[in-house]
Parts: sequence; structure tokens; C-alpha cells
Amino acid sequence: MVVKTLIRNGEYHDSVSLMLIAKELRQMVGVVDAAVIMATEANKDFLRNAGMENDEVKLASPNDLVICIKGEAVDINKALSEAERLLSVKQAAQAIGGGISYRSKTLRAVAKANPNSNMAVISVAGKYAFDEAWEALHLGLHVLLFSDNVSIEHEVLLKEYAHDHGLLLMGPGAGTAIINGVSLGFANVVPKGPVGIVSAAGTGLQEVSTILAKHGVGISQGIGTGGRDLKMEVGGIMMLDGIEALQGDDATKVIVLISKPPDPVVASKIMKQLIKNVKPSVICFLGSEWSVVNKSPSVFPVSTLKDAAIVAVQLSRGEEVKLANQFTNNYIEFIERFFLTIKRLKPDQRYLRALYSGGTLAYEAQVIWKEIVVDKVYSNVPLIIEDKLPDSYKSIGHTIIDLGEEEFTVGRPHPMIENDLRIRRLIQEANDPEVALILFDVVIGYGAHPDPASELVKAVNEARKIAQENRREIVFIASVTGTEADPQKLSRQVKSLNEAGVFVCECNADAARLAVKVINRN
Repeated sequence: MVVKTLIRNGEYHDSVSLMLIAKELRQMVGVVDAAVIMATEANKDFLRNAGMENDEVKLASPNDLVICIKGEAVDINKALSEAERLLSVKQAAQAIGGGISYRSKTLRAVAKANPNSNMAVISVAGKYAFDEAWEALHLGLHVLLFSDNVSIEHEVLLKEYAHDHGLLLMGPGAGTAIINGVSLGFANVVPKGPVGIVSAAGTGLQEVSTILAKHGVGISQGIGTGGRDLKMEVGGIMMLDGIEALQGDDATKVIVLISKPPDPVVASKIMKQLIKNVKPSVICFLGSEWSVVNKSPSVFPVSTLKDAAIVAVQLSRGEEVKLANQFTNNYIEFIERFFLTIKRLKPDQRYLRALYSGGTLAYEAQVIWKEIVVDKVYSNVPLIIEDKLPDSYKSIGHTIIDLGEEEFTVGRPHPMIENDLRIRRLIQEANDPEVALILFDVVIGYGAHPDPASELVKAVNEARKIAQENRREIVFIASVTGTEADPQKLSRQVKSLNEAGVFVCECNADAARLAVKVINRN
């Protein structure tokens, strides 16, 4: 196994194009890993962690393009030549305009050419994101700021200006929103309806809105705030504005709030805003102590995203609020098959591994496992710092991994877009003789992989073959966040997984709870 590097000085390409080129290179014979990235310090750290750093990389400047290939020596030169060819093809396409006669080069020019538009979606490198968002707000546009790596000081400046001028500033790092029925970022096709959502968690908004859809209930608005909005420094500016907007919206009958644990002072502000209005509200602050939520007859605190959706359904229909524990339409048959399978596990197969593309879903699984599992649960995004994995690339005991964290996505597409990294990790876990069960999520909808189950099923089959060759069994559990109206079609994804012997639950909370039954199987 060798690593070879090619440096192209002072050459810039957009990150999406580079990710796609790297993906093609990783599919070549003899290539174990590949990266095509700018030589920033963050990207150099990624190459170091991936075992692809060398002296050439160390000397490269942030303005240099780095091509790194790891693999069999006989195939690496061929891969480097292919990388140069793909870059040349891209440059040639740009030179002739790519078939597009004109593209505005500034936000101001786009706004001038489209005077009826009232929102900007911004996804640029973090160091440029503040300036673009500031420009958009001063043009009177609402903003979905998809970009991350924006300082918290800049976030506060943007949100304070937006608040003072009656605008939404969703983000930074806001990956999901559904505004007036239009899906932005990673989002799903859900019906219009009476539930308004304000979420500091992208996949949290997706999970709740799609569970609502499965129960025949739609949403009025889905407002993303960005993950830091409920921190003390930001003060919940966007969530408070979102709540106030939904409270004044006649189409919204029930409000749902989603976040990881907020700052207690911010939580108190949110409660004060909620009780100003008689609209019933559901709060899902994952992993929070409920002491942060004052008791109110119109406010319903819940522990999971599933519970948030179920309570919102009941409230929207004027029904009694009552949580249900049953987690599949074919409960008895499903459970019988599951217990027959886990009986075939060996006694020393005792560990659970979860591989997530959705960060909020990984957090929800931790909350559930912490309630039930006696042993420690490790993660790269732990509930408490004592449970942090020493090495995110190597599981210990019961482990939950968020593969969408920046440590995995620098120079690579997000795992909701491209499955390569998760497939590799799934095979890695299957080679551990102490692993009993592998849990994973499948998130579909706009922006996601066109058919994620088809690729993940191949990995499941390969992992099962590894186990069988070593006279072991591995149990696979999954949930699919999506709807039948999504481009990937919910039923098609579920069918593919079922046919591969994966136990598919109706939501992530059910999948996490089912997984724990493996520990107590004897």
C-alpha cells in the first residue's frame, strides 16, 4: 500500500466538483482511498487522519490543489492520470460556459434580475458566508444559510439584524427548511397542514415532518434555525422569532420545537414566548432535563422525535394526548422474526454499533440507549464528554457514530449524498467478532442520494457474508426518514432493505429501542 500526491499550484475548483472527482477515483481498481481538495489546514488534518499526508502535502499552500491517492502501487499512476483528465474536462466545460449563456456573478445582480424573489439560499465557504448573508439581508431577503464555519459572533450580528428588520436568518449550518410548501436544502415532500415546526436540527425537522406525513398530517412551515441558536451566546433569536411567526399564523394550529439541550436561560425565554399564546406546543429538546421547561397546560414536553410527531398529530385532531409504544404495523410477526434471528448470535457478540448520516438521529439514539443500556455508550458526538470516542475511526463497546460530522466530511460528500464512507465503516464493524448488531438510518428526499438503499444493501450482503464465513450472525436494523412522494420513494427503499433481511422500523426511535433488545436476549 502506497500513497502518491500531485500538487497543482494556485488552481481552484469548487468543492462539489472535487468531491465528485474523488468519488470516481475511489471506484477505480486498486484504489483504497482518494482525496482531491484544496490544501487548507483543515483539509491537511483530514489527510493526516486518513493516512494520506506526506511532505508534499505539508508544504502545499491553501491556494494549491492536492490530489492524493492511496492504493496498490501498480494502479496509482493510472488513478493520478485519470484525476488530471477529469480536472481538464471540467476546465474545458467551464471555458465554453457549460452550455449556460449567462450566470450572475453577485448576489446583488441575481436579486436585481429576480425582483419578486424574497429569499436567498447561501452555500459558500464559511469565510465568505457572512459577507454574502449580510448582503442578502440588506437587500431585504430572508436567508437560509446552509454554510457552516461561521463565527458565533457573526451569527449573532446576522440574526440581530434580521430580527430588527422582520427577516428570517436560518443558520449558519441550517440544512433543512420548508417555507410556504417549498423544500430547501435536505428536505422531504410533505403535505400542507396544521403543524408548524421550528427546529435547531435539520434531520430532526425531517424526521418529525415525515412521521407526521405517515400519519396523514401536514405542516404549515418548517423553520430551521441552525444548531447554535439555543446557545447562550445567540440567545435563541431565530427560534423565538419563528415561534412568534407561527403564533400569528392562522394556518398553524400546533407548534413543534426541536433542539439538542438548550441553555437554561434561553429555554426560559422560549417558555415565556410559548405561554403568551394559547396554541398547543410540543417541545422536544433531546437529552434535556425537563426542569428547563416550566409546567403549562398548553406545552407538552417529550423525549423523542417520534413522540413529538405523535403528540402533534393528536393535538392537531383534538385527541387525548397518549403515547403509543407499538413500533410496527406488523408488530407480532416482526418481533417473532427478530427474536428468532437474535437467538443465533454467539454469547460473546454483545455490542451494538450505529452508523448515522443524520446527526439529530444519532443524538436521539444516544438518548434512548442511555435510558436503557447499562454499559457505556461511546460516540464522536457524545451526550457527555466522558463518553467521547478517543478515535472516531475506531468503535469501542456500544458505539454511535455521526458520519455527517466535519471530521468525516472534509473533502468528501455528506453521507446523505454519498454512501462510500458508511459502507466502509459498516464492513469494518462486521469484521469485529464482538459486534451483534448494526443500526443505520436512511434519509431520503431532496438533496439526498437518488437510491441509498440499493448501495447500503450491497454492503449489508457483504457484511453478512463476512460473518457467515466466520460462523457468526449479524443483525441489521434500519429506519427510513422520508415519504412516498419523495423522489426515492419510501416504499421502494423499505422493500430493498426488507429483501436483504434488514429489520426496518417505522422511525429512528423505534429502531434504537429495538436494537437494545439484543443486549437482553438471554
